[in-house]
Amino acid sequence: MHFDFSALPAQTVYNILTSTVTPRPIAWVTTVSGQGVVNAAPFSFFNVMGHQPPTVAIGLMRHSNGDFKDTGANIIENGEFVVNLVPESLVHQMNQTCADYPPDVDELAAAGLTPLAATHVRPPRIQGSPVSLECVSQATVVTGPRQIVVIGRVLGAHVDDAHVRDAERGHVDTPALGLIARMHGGGWYARSTDTFQLARPTTPP
Repeated sequence: MHFDFSALPAQTVYNILTSTVTPRPIAWVTTVSGQGVVNAAPFSFFNVMGHQPPTVAIGLMRHSNGDFKDTGANIIENGEFVVNLVPESLVHQMNQTCADYPPDVDELAAAGLTPLAATHVRPPRIQGSPVSLECVSQATVVTGPRQIVVIGRVLGAHVDDAHVRDAERGHVDTPALGLIARMHGGGWYARSTDTFQLARPTTPP
């Protein structure tokens, strides 16, 4: 069946995309407002876009009235954010930060989470996240009336020592990170445990 997105309601388009583009990694983004309030929110329209320079992209939605949500507003205001990857052990706290808190509420505190100081940027890391990427905004692209894409340069990564196999070569015990990803519909997630390996061919057939 062909779906002509130009002829469909936005919610139908969303349903099709999020039900088929899976699994999607989750960027649990921490930012700080101009008033010093810490914000945390998860986003699954996210991925790495390159490594020279190291770059990530995150799709952010606006409120129905057109105003930026806290994450977008904070990144536009000061250009800094941290992408914390989500282990299964923190899935309930991550889910709590999905709530629509007012801008003056510290969402880490509301979810019972502990902030950790970052090295390069003001927003904190989240204790318990096995990987945190410290980022500065390189560009904000308006892709529609209610959405933007933030392109960030990654200044550094914090990886839990227990999962670093070879620091010099950048080898990480990925399965041991226990990361989760977003799936389809309301509240469906996937674990990163059912995997297989396939060697890449060196020459065309």
